Amino acid sequence: MPPDILVTAPLPAFLYDPLKVDYRCHDYVQANDKAALLAAEGARVRGLVQAGGTITPTTLLDQLPKLEIISVFGVGYDGVPVAYCKQRGLKVTNTPDVLTDDVADVALGLILMTGRGFVRLNRFVQAGEWEKRGPELTTKLGGRKVGILGLGRIGKAIAARVTAMGMKVAYTGRKPQNVPYEYVRDLKALAAGVDFLVVACPGGEDTRNIVNAEVLAALGKKGTLVNIARGSIVDEPALVAALKAGVIKGAGLDVFFHEPHIPPELMTMDNVVLLPHVGSATRETRQAMGDLCKANLDAYFSGRGVLTLIPDLA
Repeated sequence: MPPDILVTAPLPAFLYDPLKVDYRCHDYVQANDKAALLAAEGARVRGLVQAGGTITPTTLLDQLPKLEIISVFGVGYDGVPVAYCKQRGLKVTNTPDVLTDDVADVALGLILMTGRGFVRLNRFVQAGEWEKRGPELTTKLGGRKVGILGLGRIGKAIAARVTAMGMKVAYTGRKPQNVPYEYVRDLKALAAGVDFLVVACPGGEDTRNIVNAEVLAALGKKGTLVNIARGSIVDEPALVAALKAGVIKGAGLDVFFHEPHIPPELMTMDNVVLLPHVGSATRETRQAMGDLCKANLDAYFSGRGVLTLIPDLA
Protein backbone atom coordinates (compact mmCIF):
# COMPACT_ATOMS: atom_id res chain seq x y z
CA MET A 1 0.00 0.00 0.00
CA PRO A 2 1.52 3.37 -1.02
CA PRO A 3 1.83 6.07 1.66
CA ASP A 4 -1.15 8.40 2.10
CA ILE A 5 -0.52 12.05 1.23
CA LEU A 6 -2.70 15.06 2.05
CA VAL A 7 -2.54 17.85 -0.57
CA THR A 8 -3.39 21.27 0.88
CA ALA A 9 -2.71 23.54 -2.12
CA PRO A 10 -3.57 23.55 -5.83
CA LEU A 11 -0.73 21.75 -7.61
CA PRO A 12 0.28 21.82 -11.28
CA ALA A 13 -0.35 18.63 -13.22
CA PHE A 14 3.37 18.02 -13.73
CA LEU A 15 3.66 17.54 -9.95
CA TYR A 16 0.24 16.17 -9.02
CA ASP A 17 0.06 13.49 -11.71
CA PRO A 18 3.36 11.80 -10.69
CA LEU A 19 2.32 12.04 -7.02
CA LYS A 20 -0.90 10.16 -7.80
CA VAL A 21 1.10 7.38 -9.44
CA ASP A 22 3.26 6.67 -6.38
CA TYR A 23 1.08 7.83 -3.48
CA ARG A 24 -2.50 7.64 -2.27
CA CYS A 25 -3.36 11.35 -2.54
CA HIS A 26 -6.20 13.08 -0.71
CA ASP A 27 -7.13 16.48 -2.14
CA TYR A 28 -7.91 18.68 0.85
CA VAL A 29 -8.26 21.75 -1.39
CA GLN A 30 -11.04 20.34 -3.55
CA ALA A 31 -12.85 18.42 -0.79
CA ASN A 32 -16.40 19.66 -0.29
CA ASP A 33 -16.41 18.33 3.28
CA LYS A 34 -12.91 18.77 4.66
CA ALA A 35 -13.88 17.57 8.13
CA ALA A 36 -15.28 14.34 6.68
CA LEU A 37 -12.10 13.83 4.63
CA LEU A 38 -9.95 14.19 7.72
CA ALA A 39 -12.23 11.92 9.76
CA ALA A 40 -12.05 9.22 7.10
CA GLU A 41 -8.40 9.47 6.03
CA GLY A 42 -6.51 11.64 8.53
CA ALA A 43 -5.36 8.74 10.68
CA ARG A 44 -3.56 7.18 7.69
CA VAL A 45 -1.85 10.32 6.30
CA ARG A 46 1.95 10.14 6.52
CA GLY A 47 2.88 13.04 4.23
CA LEU A 48 1.56 16.50 3.37
CA VAL A 49 2.26 18.55 0.25
CA GLN A 50 1.66 22.31 0.25
CA ALA A 51 2.72 25.40 -1.69
CA GLY A 52 5.22 27.96 -0.47
CA GLY A 53 2.53 30.44 0.51
CA THR A 54 0.14 27.93 2.10
CA ILE A 55 -0.78 28.58 5.74
CA THR A 56 -0.78 25.27 7.61
CA PRO A 57 -2.52 25.55 11.01
CA THR A 58 -1.51 23.30 13.87
CA THR A 59 -5.17 22.38 14.29
CA LEU A 60 -4.97 20.63 10.92
CA LEU A 61 -1.72 18.86 11.78
CA ASP A 62 -3.20 17.70 15.09
CA GLN A 63 -5.69 15.65 13.07
CA LEU A 64 -2.89 13.78 11.28
CA PRO A 65 -1.44 11.56 14.05
CA LYS A 66 0.80 9.55 11.70
CA LEU A 67 2.16 12.51 9.77
CA GLU A 68 5.93 12.30 9.25
CA ILE A 69 6.87 14.83 6.56
CA ILE A 70 5.69 18.09 4.98
CA SER A 71 7.05 18.68 1.48
CA VAL A 72 6.74 22.32 0.39
CA PHE A 73 6.41 23.15 -3.31
CA GLY A 74 8.41 26.37 -3.05
CA VAL A 75 11.43 27.83 -1.31
CA GLY A 76 9.44 29.81 1.27
CA TYR A 77 7.95 27.95 4.22
CA ASP A 78 6.71 30.81 6.40
CA GLY A 79 3.22 29.25 6.50
CA VAL A 80 4.58 26.11 8.18
CA PRO A 81 4.49 26.08 12.01
CA VAL A 82 8.17 25.21 12.31
CA ALA A 83 8.36 25.18 16.12
CA TYR A 84 5.40 22.78 16.25
CA CYS A 85 7.01 20.53 13.63
CA LYS A 86 10.30 20.53 15.51
CA GLN A 87 8.61 19.58 18.76
CA ARG A 88 6.67 16.81 17.06
CA GLY A 89 9.64 15.54 15.08
CA LEU A 90 8.18 16.21 11.64
CA LYS A 91 10.46 16.63 8.64
CA VAL A 92 9.87 19.77 6.54
CA THR A 93 11.43 20.10 3.09
CA ASN A 94 11.36 22.84 0.45
CA THR A 95 12.77 23.52 -3.03
CA PRO A 96 15.75 25.89 -2.72
CA ASP A 97 18.42 26.56 -5.36
CA VAL A 98 16.31 25.57 -8.37
CA LEU A 99 14.50 28.93 -8.43
CA THR A 100 17.39 31.21 -7.41
CA ASP A 101 18.26 32.48 -10.89
CA ASP A 102 14.70 33.18 -11.99
CA VAL A 103 13.86 35.15 -8.84
CA ALA A 104 17.11 37.11 -9.09
CA ASP A 105 16.28 37.90 -12.72
CA VAL A 106 12.94 39.37 -11.63
CA ALA A 107 14.67 41.55 -9.02
CA LEU A 108 17.04 42.82 -11.70
CA GLY A 109 14.11 43.40 -14.05
CA LEU A 110 12.31 45.47 -11.41
CA ILE A 111 15.44 47.56 -10.84
CA LEU A 112 15.65 48.20 -14.57
CA MET A 113 11.94 48.90 -14.95
CA THR A 114 11.80 51.33 -12.04
CA GLY A 115 15.23 52.94 -12.42
CA ARG A 116 15.09 53.38 -16.19
CA GLY A 117 11.31 53.82 -16.31
CA PHE A 118 10.81 51.15 -18.99
CA VAL A 119 7.17 50.40 -18.13
CA ARG A 120 6.26 54.07 -18.15
CA LEU A 121 8.14 54.57 -21.43
CA ASN A 122 6.33 51.62 -22.98
CA ARG A 123 3.01 53.25 -22.14
CA PHE A 124 4.35 56.53 -23.54
CA VAL A 125 5.03 54.90 -26.93
CA GLN A 126 1.79 52.89 -27.03
CA ALA A 127 -0.24 56.01 -26.28
CA GLY A 128 1.23 57.74 -29.35
CA GLU A 129 3.00 60.37 -27.25
CA TRP A 130 6.38 59.91 -28.96
CA GLU A 131 5.04 61.55 -32.12
CA LYS A 132 4.18 64.64 -30.07
CA ARG A 133 7.21 65.02 -27.78
CA GLY A 134 10.40 63.36 -26.62
CA PRO A 135 10.55 60.98 -23.66
CA GLU A 136 11.68 62.20 -20.26
CA LEU A 137 15.17 61.39 -19.02
CA THR A 138 15.54 58.64 -16.42
CA THR A 139 18.29 57.38 -14.08
CA LYS A 140 21.71 55.97 -14.94
CA LEU A 141 22.07 52.73 -12.98
CA GLY A 142 25.84 52.30 -13.15
CA GLY A 143 27.37 53.66 -9.98
CA ARG A 144 24.09 53.52 -8.04
CA LYS A 145 23.97 51.53 -4.81
CA VAL A 146 21.75 48.51 -4.13
CA GLY A 147 21.00 47.48 -0.56
CA ILE A 148 19.95 43.84 -0.14
CA LEU A 149 17.92 42.73 2.87
CA GLY A 150 18.89 39.07 3.23
CA LEU A 151 22.04 37.87 1.48
CA GLY A 152 21.08 34.24 1.04
CA ARG A 153 21.16 32.28 -2.22
CA ILE A 154 18.82 34.68 -3.98
CA GLY A 155 20.40 37.77 -2.43
CA LYS A 156 23.84 36.71 -3.64
CA ALA A 157 22.49 36.06 -7.15
CA ILE A 158 20.96 39.55 -7.19
CA ALA A 159 24.24 41.04 -6.00
CA ALA A 160 26.15 39.30 -8.82
CA ARG A 161 23.73 40.64 -11.42
CA VAL A 162 23.74 44.27 -10.30
CA THR A 163 27.51 44.23 -9.80
CA ALA A 164 27.87 43.14 -13.44
CA MET A 165 25.92 46.30 -14.33
CA GLY A 166 28.40 48.49 -12.48
CA MET A 167 26.22 49.01 -9.42
CA LYS A 168 27.51 48.96 -5.84
CA VAL A 169 26.18 46.51 -3.24
CA ALA A 170 25.60 46.66 0.50
CA TYR A 171 23.59 44.21 2.58
CA THR A 172 22.18 43.48 6.00
CA GLY A 173 21.37 40.22 7.73
CA ARG A 174 21.90 38.33 10.94
CA LYS A 175 25.68 38.46 10.62
CA PRO A 176 28.41 39.54 8.19
CA GLN A 177 29.44 37.05 5.51
CA ASN A 178 32.68 36.41 3.64
CA VAL A 179 31.60 38.34 0.56
CA PRO A 180 33.03 41.40 -1.26
CA TYR A 181 30.09 43.60 -0.30
CA GLU A 182 29.62 46.17 2.45
CA TYR A 183 27.84 44.86 5.55
CA VAL A 184 25.49 47.24 7.35
CA ARG A 185 24.18 45.94 10.65
CA ASP A 186 21.06 48.12 10.87
CA LEU A 187 18.28 47.99 8.25
CA LYS A 188 17.42 51.67 8.62
CA ALA A 189 21.06 52.61 8.11
CA LEU A 190 21.21 50.39 5.02
CA ALA A 191 18.11 52.07 3.58
CA ALA A 192 19.57 55.53 4.21
CA GLY A 193 22.69 54.73 2.20
CA VAL A 194 21.28 53.12 -0.94
CA ASP A 195 19.33 54.00 -4.06
CA PHE A 196 17.50 50.65 -4.28
CA LEU A 197 16.46 48.57 -1.28
CA VAL A 198 15.82 44.98 -2.39
CA VAL A 199 13.88 42.69 -0.04
CA ALA A 200 15.23 39.14 -0.39
CA CYS A 201 14.91 37.64 3.11
CA PRO A 202 12.53 34.86 4.24
CA GLY A 203 9.01 35.70 5.38
CA GLY A 204 7.48 34.70 8.72
CA GLU A 205 6.88 36.29 12.08
CA ASP A 206 10.54 37.25 12.56
CA THR A 207 10.47 39.52 9.49
CA ARG A 208 6.83 40.65 9.46
CA ASN A 209 6.58 44.38 8.62
CA ILE A 210 10.30 44.99 9.27
CA VAL A 211 10.33 47.32 6.26
CA ASN A 212 8.19 49.86 8.05
CA ALA A 213 7.53 53.60 7.86
CA GLU A 214 10.86 54.42 9.53
CA VAL A 215 12.84 52.31 7.06
CA LEU A 216 10.97 53.87 4.14
CA ALA A 217 11.64 57.36 5.49
CA ALA A 218 15.33 56.48 5.68
CA LEU A 219 15.24 55.24 2.08
CA GLY A 220 13.86 58.64 1.19
CA LYS A 221 13.16 60.51 -2.02
CA LYS A 222 16.24 59.13 -3.77
CA GLY A 223 15.25 55.52 -3.02
CA THR A 224 13.21 52.76 -4.66
CA LEU A 225 11.90 49.68 -2.86
CA VAL A 226 12.01 46.32 -4.68
CA ASN A 227 10.32 43.28 -3.10
CA ILE A 228 10.68 39.78 -4.56
CA ALA A 229 10.46 37.91 -1.23
CA ARG A 230 7.18 37.97 0.72
CA GLY A 231 4.50 40.65 0.98
CA SER A 232 4.42 40.26 4.76
CA ILE A 233 7.94 41.69 5.12
CA VAL A 234 6.82 45.16 4.03
CA ASP A 235 4.27 47.17 5.99
CA GLU A 236 1.97 47.61 2.99
CA PRO A 237 -0.17 50.51 4.33
CA ALA A 238 3.05 52.33 5.26
CA LEU A 239 4.39 51.72 1.75
CA VAL A 240 1.23 53.08 0.14
CA ALA A 241 1.38 56.14 2.39
CA ALA A 242 5.07 56.70 1.61
CA LEU A 243 4.45 56.52 -2.13
CA LYS A 244 1.42 58.83 -1.98
CA ALA A 245 3.33 61.41 0.06
CA GLY A 246 6.47 61.22 -2.07
CA VAL A 247 8.53 59.92 0.85
CA ILE A 248 10.26 57.43 -1.49
CA LYS A 249 10.94 57.63 -5.22
CA GLY A 250 9.12 54.47 -6.31
CA ALA A 251 8.60 50.73 -5.92
CA GLY A 252 8.89 47.52 -7.91
CA LEU A 253 6.79 44.74 -6.39
CA ASP A 254 6.34 41.07 -7.25
CA VAL A 255 4.72 40.08 -3.93
CA PHE A 256 1.91 41.49 -1.81
CA PHE A 257 0.36 40.95 1.60
CA HIS A 258 -3.05 39.68 0.45
CA GLU A 259 -2.22 38.09 -2.91
CA PRO A 260 -3.74 38.30 -5.44
CA HIS A 261 -5.35 41.44 -3.97
CA ILE A 262 -3.27 44.57 -4.50
CA PRO A 263 -4.09 47.88 -2.77
CA PRO A 264 -6.00 49.90 -5.40
CA GLU A 265 -3.84 52.98 -4.76
CA LEU A 266 -0.79 51.13 -6.11
CA MET A 267 -2.59 50.33 -9.36
CA THR A 268 -2.73 53.97 -10.39
CA MET A 269 0.76 55.12 -9.41
CA ASP A 270 3.07 55.93 -12.32
CA ASN A 271 6.20 55.33 -10.22
CA VAL A 272 5.24 51.77 -9.23
CA VAL A 273 5.80 48.57 -11.22
CA LEU A 274 3.59 45.61 -10.29
CA LEU A 275 4.09 41.94 -11.18
CA PRO A 276 1.81 38.97 -10.24
CA HIS A 277 4.31 36.98 -8.10
CA VAL A 278 6.21 35.57 -11.07
CA GLY A 279 9.63 35.18 -9.45
CA SER A 280 9.82 31.45 -10.20
CA ALA A 281 7.25 31.42 -13.00
CA THR A 282 9.14 29.75 -15.82
CA ARG A 283 8.33 26.28 -17.14
CA GLU A 284 11.82 25.04 -16.43
CA THR A 285 11.96 26.25 -12.84
CA ARG A 286 8.45 25.17 -11.88
CA GLN A 287 9.19 21.71 -13.29
CA ALA A 288 12.43 21.54 -11.28
CA MET A 289 10.52 22.64 -8.17
CA GLY A 290 7.92 19.92 -8.74
CA ASP A 291 10.60 17.30 -9.30
CA LEU A 292 12.37 18.25 -6.07
CA CYS A 293 9.14 18.41 -4.07
CA LYS A 294 8.34 14.81 -5.06
CA ALA A 295 11.97 13.67 -4.78
CA ASN A 296 11.98 14.71 -1.12
CA LEU A 297 8.98 12.46 -0.47
CA ASP A 298 10.46 9.61 -2.51
CA ALA A 299 13.78 9.78 -0.66
CA TYR A 300 12.12 9.90 2.73
CA PHE A 301 9.69 7.03 2.20
CA SER A 302 12.41 4.88 0.63
CA GLY A 303 14.50 5.28 3.79
CA ARG A 304 17.17 7.52 2.24
CA GLY A 305 16.34 10.59 4.30
CA VAL A 306 15.38 13.89 2.70
CA LEU A 307 17.22 15.99 0.13
CA THR A 308 16.46 19.54 1.30
CA LEU A 309 15.54 19.73 4.98
CA ILE A 310 14.71 23.34 5.84
CA PRO A 311 17.51 25.18 7.71
CA ASP A 312 15.37 25.68 10.83
CA LEU A 313 15.25 21.90 11.33
CA ALA A 314 18.76 21.04 10.15
